Amino acid sequence: MLYQPISNQIDQLQSDAISEDRKAILQPLIAYIQLKTTENKAVNLNFICTHNSRRSHLSQVWAQAMASYFEIKNVFCYSGGTEATALFPVVAKTLENTGFQIETLSNGSNPVYSIKYAKNAHPVIGFSKTFDDEFNPTSEFAAIMTCSSADQGCPFIGGAEKRLPITYDDPKAFDDTPQQLEKYNERSLQIAAELKYVFSNITK
Repeated sequence: MLYQPISNQIDQLQSDAISEDRKAILQPLIAYIQLKTTENKAVNLNFICTHNSRRSHLSQVWAQAMASYFEIKNVFCYSGGTEATALFPVVAKTLENTGFQIETLSNGSNPVYSIKYAKNAHPVIGFSKTFDDEFNPTSEFAAIMTCSSADQGCPFIGGAEKRLPITYDDPKAFDDTPQQLEKYNERSLQIAAELKYVFSNITK
């Protein structure tokens, strides 16, 4: 069972407001998850962005929560970058404000977070890493490119069965502005709504 605030937020997301163009972009991800689910195989999703600091983490966490919400089994979500930096603290704050329970497991230049979405589920372990880090799968996964620079700058993802560009504008553009929290929340909920659409179209 998801934590109630997260479940309530998902209930309110208007995935039917997604444009037809975005639905077309999301369709290959739906097809990938459906195929794996039909074959009763693990669904490994690695969300990739340049620095693995913002959009890739939001996508990873929301995808894991959506799989739980829609009771799609054997979904394992990961994230990575073309380089490792750090999970941006406002991302953790944005998720916390939505109802995720976040604990800092280690500090330093690249902190490690436990991000829980349900009482009895393993937390997502959030930290910045490269897409081919040993923490991530090495084969039988879909590489979901969440930023255009990673999509263009990383032409080959070793071990990926599918490479799916599903890109988002970077909320980093609003860092150190009065709109920062609002824009991070806006991007988080856009990603959540699109992933709700994806998982709502999976037949168990």
